[in-house]
Amino acid sequence: MIRAILALLLLFPIGVQAQPLTSIRIGWCARTVSSAVAPFAIATKLGWFAEAGLKVDLAPLPGSTDCVKLVATGELAYALPSIEPLVVLRPQGVKVKNFYTAYQGNIYGIAVPEASPIQTLADLKGKRIGVTAMASGGVPVARALAASQGLNPDTDIRIIAVGEGGQAAALVRQGAVDALSQFDVMYALVEAAGTKLRRLDNSSIAKFPSNGLIAREDRLAANRAEAVALGRAYAMGTVFAIANPEAAVRILWEVFPQTRGTGRAEDAALVEDMRTLQARIPQWQLAAGGVTKWGENALANYDAYVDFLVKWNVVPQKVAAADLVTNDLIDDINKFDAAAVIARAKAAR
Repeated sequence: MIRAILALLLLFPIGVQAQPLTSIRIGWCARTVSSAVAPFAIATKLGWFAEAGLKVDLAPLPGSTDCVKLVATGELAYALPSIEPLVVLRPQGVKVKNFYTAYQGNIYGIAVPEASPIQTLADLKGKRIGVTAMASGGVPVARALAASQGLNPDTDIRIIAVGEGGQAAALVRQGAVDALSQFDVMYALVEAAGTKLRRLDNSSIAKFPSNGLIAREDRLAANRAEAVALGRAYAMGTVFAIANPEAAVRILWEVFPQTRGTGRAEDAALVEDMRTLQARIPQWQLAAGGVTKWGENALANYDAYVDFLVKWNVVPQKVAAADLVTNDLIDDINKFDAAAVIARAKAAR
């Protein structure tokens, strides 16, 4: 009896309470919380954030520019934007850096309706191009791709905010826009809403990195362990999602019920959401950036992308990759057993 009581006291010590979790808000740089947030959902469900003393809340925003600005002002601790707004804002004194590249390959590019007569980027002259929001990364990408074809992005194309998912799909069907400059997951959502798309050649930007976790430099210095824990849990969630997309989607539905939607049969919803998730997986892969560690920032890739943006007058000046990204946390972020995460994912129902 005494032994039993002692055992219970060890499990549930009197007067000792669990440490409260530190809540952090992370900017999600789209209004739609889609299956692309699976790494956050998985890390939440499997307790990886909580084990690090964190409670993560996502803050959906119109686009990457908003994300960078709110991190810069301290209204958000972290965000997951594309890099272009930081290239613009860094020379203005914004002391923010990307400490974890989430999407090693570029998620952006131009898409047109399947039956559109537009076949090449040069055919965009005089066309209307829809973006999710004017603060989105689709804007500078559209301008750069148009300029790379000899078009004047100020006069030869017209960029229009059309929203996301079903709203964008409806405007494409109505002929309100001729093309979209959005991204992989959003294109999957547009197609799920009944509008078939065809991607134009994006080989000129395919190898450039897209979104990553950012924070102010002073926060990274003062809260290094927190940023490492965030990056590590996100990396583990990414590894899990790649290994078992179906389990990832089911966890996503549990943690973010709004992604499940209403009026969809489970089997159909699972197929649609797995298709959306699988649209993102190639850009999560390390091979997409030619790197060997999760979150690694390939400086050569960033430098090449900034050169591309400067060449086509999308950003006003060259900013060195070392001023935009840091690999200081990467070794610590990668201190986890990826094989064990994969095994756990494979075993998940």
